[in-house]
Amino acid sequence: MTDPVLIGSGAGFAGDRSDAAGPVVAALAARRGPRFLMYETLAERTLALAQLERRQNPQRGFSPALDRLLRPVLARCVENGIRIVGNFGAANPAAAARHIAVIARELGIAPPRIAIVEGDDLTGRLSDAELAARETGGAMLSRGRPVLSANLYLGAQPIAEALDRGADIVVTGRVADSALALGPLLHVYRWAADDWDRLAAGTLAGHLLECGAQITGGYFADPGVKDVPDLAHVGYPIAEIAASGDMIIGKPPGTGGRIDRLTVIEQTLYEIHDPCAYLAPDVVLDLGEVEVEQIGPDRVRVSGARGHPAPPTLKATVCIDSGYLGEAEISYAGAGAAARARLAADVVLTRLRERAPGLAVRVDAIGSVSILGASGVVPSFGNADTRDVRLRFAAQSDDAATLELLLDEVEALYCAGPAGGAGVRRRLTPRLASASCLIERIHAVPRVTMMENA
Repeated sequence: MTDPVLIGSGAGFAGDRSDAAGPVVAALAARRGPRFLMYETLAERTLALAQLERRQNPQRGFSPALDRLLRPVLARCVENGIRIVGNFGAANPAAAARHIAVIARELGIAPPRIAIVEGDDLTGRLSDAELAARETGGAMLSRGRPVLSANLYLGAQPIAEALDRGADIVVTGRVADSALALGPLLHVYRWAADDWDRLAAGTLAGHLLECGAQITGGYFADPGVKDVPDLAHVGYPIAEIAASGDMIIGKPPGTGGRIDRLTVIEQTLYEIHDPCAYLAPDVVLDLGEVEVEQIGPDRVRVSGARGHPAPPTLKATVCIDSGYLGEAEISYAGAGAAARARLAADVVLTRLRERAPGLAVRVDAIGSVSILGASGVVPSFGNADTRDVRLRFAAQSDDAATLELLLDEVEALYCAGPAGGAGVRRRLTPRLASASCLIERIHAVPRVTMMENA
C-alpha cells in the first residue's frame, strides 16, 4: 500500500466547536486511501455524568455533544468513505449508535454500518471495596462513599475488530484516547500485537490528535511569546501515518493556526509524566528518541517512537459523590465600588461564621483575584478608584441546605447590604470526585456488536 492512513481530528473534547470537523472532512474527501475522522469527547467527569443520566433514562447516557458534532459532517463522510471513530458513546454506546442511525435517516443518507464497542463498564464486576483496594495515589475510595461509576480504559484491538467487520462508524465508551487512532492503524496495517515500536508510533499519533486544536495553536497561543495567526479560524489536525509508524502532522488548507516544531513538541509532552514510559493499554510509549522535523509550512514529520510491552494492568476511573458546590455572584459599580464590595464580602463572611460555623467560604473579585485567593479572606480589589467589581462567593459541602444559606445571604445583599448591589446569580451544583485504579486485565471483557438495521 502506497497511500498513508489519514486520520483527522473532529473534536478534542465534548465542548469543542461544531464546525471544526468541516474543513477536516473536506480535506480528507479530496484525498485517497484509508481515511478516518476521530472524535475524542470523553473526559472523566463527562463519563460519570453520563452514567448518572443513564440511570435516570436507559435511552440516554451518551455524549450530549454527539448530535451537534456529527450531524454537520455525517453525510459527507458516508458519501466519501471516510470512516468515523468516536468515544461519544460514553455510558451508553448502544443508545448512541441508535441515535446516529436516526440522524442518518433524517439526513436522507444510506444507512451507515455502525459498530458498538462495550466492556469498559466495571459495574457488577468489582465491588466498591475491591475498587478501593486497587486505588492509586490516595485513599478517596476508602471513605465509604458509594461508587457512582467505574470504567476501564480499553485499548485499540476492539476498534480494529469493528473496522475489520466493515463498520463505517465505530462508537465506543471509555477507551484510551490514543486508541481512537491506533485502532484504525491496526485495521489497515495489521501490525502485530507485539510490534511494540509500531504500536508506540500509533499511540503517539493518537496522543497528538486527541486534543484537537491544541496541536495547531489552541491552548498554545500566548501573544507576544507564542503568536498564532487567525486563531478564530484555527484548523484541526490531520495526521498522515505510514506503515513504518512515521507520520506527518498538518491541517486543512485555508485554515488558521500554526503547526511547527513548537506546537508539536508541546502537545507531545502534554499530560506526560515519564517521557520514556507513557503507559497505554496496548503498549508503553517511549518518547526518548522521537524526532520532530519541520518539512514545510504547517507540516511536521514525527518519527522515532519506541515501544515496550504493554503494562499488566489497565487504568480505571472511579467516580463518587462529592457533595455540592454553591456559587453566588453580585456586582458593584461606580464611585466607591471597591469599598462597597469589600463591605459586602465582610457582611456575608460574618453572617456565615455565625449561621454555618465551619463552612469554608471563598470570595473572589473577578478580574482582580479569581484564581489565587484563599477561603475566608476578603480579597484585595486593587486601588480605591476601581469602579467595577464582580464578587463571587463559593463553598462546598455535603449538605445542600447549608450551601443554600450562603446563596440566600448573597441574594439578601440586594436590600440588606451596601448600596448599589446588582446582578445576583446563584447556583447549586452536585459535585463528583474521581480516583484512579489499576485493574488486572482479566476484568476487561471488551465486546464488539454490529448494529442491526442501522
